[in-house]
Amino acid sequence: MSKITLFQGYQGEPTMPKPDHAVLPMIVTVQEGVPVAYPDCHGLGVRVVHPANPKAPAKNMGLVMFYLPPHTSNPVGSHETEETYIILDGKGVMTFANGETREVEKGMFVYLPPWCEHGIENTGNDNLVVLIATSPPNP
Repeated sequence: MSKITLFQGYQGEPTMPKPDHAVLPMIVTVQEGVPVAYPDCHGLGVRVVHPANPKAPAKNMGLVMFYLPPHTSNPVGSHETEETYIILDGKGVMTFANGETREVEKGMFVYLPPWCEHGIENTGNDNLVVLIATSPPNP
């Protein structure tokens, strides 16, 4: 385990001014998200926190719940955004550049830098459930 570090807080001037009124949260469920289908994929995403969801219209981040049925995959591709896959349930195999593979399972975080080639396959018998965090959000 790594050494525990002390949280320092945000340093310097804020990138946006603090409003003069209370800012309230937007609390949403997956059911209130916007479904999205991916080309050549049998899985389904739900844009929960995303510019496309009027109930949680984030500008600089996207949170998508991705459901991949057993023995299906999302093909290898890449894009300019940073992305993190958080495996919430199930197990699978991710494929990266040059055909490199890595087994993934519940509890793992996979950080994907911009233009990192990646795809995912559900190798289990249950749904593979992945929270995908993207910054900036995918279109």
